[in-house]
Amino acid sequence: MQQLSPLALAYLGDAVYELYIRSRYLLPPKRSQDYHNLVVAQVRAETQAEHLRSLTPHLTPAELEILRRGRNAAASGPKRVEREIYQQATSLETLMGYLYITDPQRLNQLLAQLELDRQPEQKA
Repeated sequence: MQQLSPLALAYLGDAVYELYIRSRYLLPPKRSQDYHNLVVAQVRAETQAEHLRSLTPHLTPAELEILRRGRNAAASGPKRVEREIYQQATSLETLMGYLYITDPQRLNQLLAQLELDRQPEQKA
């Protein structure tokens, strides 16, 4: 495998993470807008940063190094999100992309540890 940049891993990890989240909300069947609202609540940077904090104690030194690389590669994000939150979200996506390529079983272990709220609170 050719060495991928942290941003390339984050790009892949973003898709992997969103697909996982979407699959978790398929049942029971919902209206399209309800699917969208549930998924958006989980894939936003703030929620990804929370998930990262919950997973960090369970990560190996090599995985922590991938997080560091992802954090350092994160440019400034959207104006609505603090830089630190954006960096944490990018770190999580980088780890997801890395594990998708190198260790899918470990990826599944970590994803299973996420505490996904089945009915996240809707922000006004």
